[in-house]
Amino acid sequence: QVQLVESGGGLVQAGGSLRLSCAASGRTFNSAVMGWFRQAPGKDRDFVGGISRGGVTNYADSVKGRFTISRDNAKNTVYLQMNSLKPEDTALYYCAADSTRAWGTPLGTSSGYDYWGQGTQVTVSS
Repeated sequence: QVQLVESGGGLVQAGGSLRLSCAASGRTFNSAVMGWFRQAPGKDRDFVGGISRGGVTNYADSVKGRFTISRDNAKNTVYLQMNSLKPEDTALYYCAADSTRAWGTPLGTSSGYDYWGQGTQVTVSS
């Protein structure tokens, strides 16, 4: 079992930055690929990026060069650093864990993850 709790969301002006955190409980964190997703009202839940236990990352094209994912395995925490935020980044951001594997390229679909947090709201004003 993995429980995930996101934090760090809020309201920021366009061009600003936020750092989201996802604290995981349970031993599975260190054997899980972690992902970040987001969902805007009326839209599908979209992949933002992910990171393997060994630090392999991949990102959605829409956030490449602006967002960075990292993890601290000793603290059971994964981070999403978001820079140069745009109004279109406004969404509820979710942390997710793929407990079936720890290594390899993170999957870009929500069906590849079996544990989810409750989400943290990010609002970017223009």
